[in-house]
Amino acid sequence: MISQSVHAIPSVPVIPIAIVLAYLIGGLPFGYWFVRLFTGRDVRNVGSGNIGATNVHRAAGSKAGLIVLLLDICKGYFAVWLAAFLTGDNIWAVAFAAVAVMLGHCYPVFLGFKGGKAVACFVGAFLFIAPLSIAVLIPVFLAVVALTKFRYISLGSVVGALLFPLDLWLTGPSPQPVLIAGVFASLLIILRHRANISRLIAGKENVFSMKGDSAR
Repeated sequence: MISQSVHAIPSVPVIPIAIVLAYLIGGLPFGYWFVRLFTGRDVRNVGSGNIGATNVHRAAGSKAGLIVLLLDICKGYFAVWLAAFLTGDNIWAVAFAAVAVMLGHCYPVFLGFKGGKAVACFVGAFLFIAPLSIAVLIPVFLAVVALTKFRYISLGSVVGALLFPLDLWLTGPSPQPVLIAGVFASLLIILRHRANISRLIAGKENVFSMKGDSAR
């Protein structure tokens, strides 16, 4: 976790470099690569068309989904850790890196700017910045998913995103840059789930199956 007292701008212009690197790391499409390598399929043509762990689970099974989930969490964590390392724990650099790694996952240059929903990247990024907040949020996510009999992962993600800024504030103190990044992360996740929200309201959302096959 970064030191909340560090606010000075580094003497060399490494902040933009750290942010660009975070975006590029976020853009590494592990889900796409993994499914293509081991099944020959394009995960974008399966289920929801998303490159994230849930759709990889549908396309290639539970083990593949778990591996991609961990890889996406790790790239979120690593991108923010790298920004902290390069900038001497500069709080603004770290906050912007959290945003950048999520944007990289959602809009990856490697896939024509069409990517995932950044939930796993979000977990990894803020696990470095605000681990207590993530520790509080994960049981909330699991509780929401459990209430739907583990059918709707998207609902847990949306509810978690809605609550995250409040979670950050209550588990603080969090520096202003972290709060700003947290609000942006929340809005981005909700934006990326707008199609899921529409399907949930219509009762047509893709359901989650432990066997790795979409029920719809």
